[in-house]
Amino acid sequence: MKRFERLGQIRRLDPVADAWEIYRLSVAFEFPWDYTRALELALYRTYAVPSIGRLLARTAELTERSQKRYDDTALLLDTVLEHGFAGEEGRTAIRRINQMHRSYDISDDDMRYVLSTFVVMPRRWIDTYGWRRLSRHEVVASAEYYRTLGRHMGIPGIPDTYEEFEALLDAYEEAHFGRDEQARQVSDATLALMTSWYPRPLAPLLHTATLALLDESLLRAFRYPVPGAATTAWVRRAVRTRGRLVRLLPPRRTPHFARQNWEIKGYPNGYQVADLGTRPVPGLRGCPVRHPDNSATGAAE
Repeated sequence: MKRFERLGQIRRLDPVADAWEIYRLSVAFEFPWDYTRALELALYRTYAVPSIGRLLARTAELTERSQKRYDDTALLLDTVLEHGFAGEEGRTAIRRINQMHRSYDISDDDMRYVLSTFVVMPRRWIDTYGWRRLSRHEVVASAEYYRTLGRHMGIPGIPDTYEEFEALLDAYEEAHFGRDEQARQVSDATLALMTSWYPRPLAPLLHTATLALLDESLLRAFRYPVPGAATTAWVRRAVRTRGRLVRLLPPRRTPHFARQNWEIKGYPNGYQVADLGTRPVPGLRGCPVRHPDNSATGAAE
């Protein structure tokens, strides 16, 4: 197989009717490392919305059980990618996602915003750091894939196109990004988790390198110091160089799913999809402001 042969395969598919297949080819064959990093960033940036960051802090899932929460989130999303929306495993994963979300008062606006990060951040990351830019087929298919996931989650008012997802994300962040001490605790715990995957002496360097990959709006929201211009340029150049090197490699012949990532550490003996995820915290329904309960539309059936 030649380096761009799979891209030709993707372009022969219908970006709406074949959205799941295109997205699976893009994630599991073309850009597995990049999608992992981009989806990490997508979830991470949601903490800068105080209603989301505070809720995550109050559940303590990301501050006290960081590795498990990371593993469970990646594995649940990965299961849908691997088995599809109609497969039994995929349906089980969506059911668990809905059960978790129904346990708390989460606004439809926040849910739409989080969904938009899954669509927009991978495109921005890959177009900046990937071994090639995403094709229009992949962009359209990604938006359709997450539109389908959003419908299974009962989220109303889902954007119709990638461009609408992108406009939603930018407007929501401009209106809602803000400083919050509890959200900062969630951010600190997440950064500590990511640096814990590597030898301890590298932790300060990796912490700085991670900050260099964040945009200034995130750094301001979390009150992190802005890395120096030289540091930021060096880190970003290094990640771009990785993409150029990957371009020279032969194409992947077997799929790579998130469950195969070495960062997933909590299930050395395997797992059952139905057992993944969080359970309700007694007495905790969400942020102090009451939001509509979407549980009636949340079934993954």
